[in-house]
Amino acid sequence: MNKDQLIREISDYLKQSGGNPREWYVGISQDARKRLFQDHSVDEKKDSWIYRTADSNKEARESEDYFLNKVGTDGGPGGGDTSSTMVYAYKKNSHTNP
Repeated sequence: MNKDQLIREISDYLKQSGGNPREWYVGISQDARKRLFQDHSVDEKKDSWIYRTADSNKEARESEDYFLNKVGTDGGPGGGDTSSTMVYAYKKNSHTNP
């Protein structure tokens, strides 16, 4: 998926699910499901979450940068490695990490 389409789909989901951008965490990974449900403790059935696969690591990083620096979501740049093409987002909750 190209960067523009990925950003549009995740942005639409964030708007539809509601909340301030700071209530959302955005990151990149080679395995978004592991990051979401194991590392961040997102509840697959109850929490709001989404992930999409970018065409390249460069597009994934540019998408992550867009959400962190233009939209204002939580997250940390520089995660993942060169094989990380999945961009994920979830709405933070008392049981998620962070």
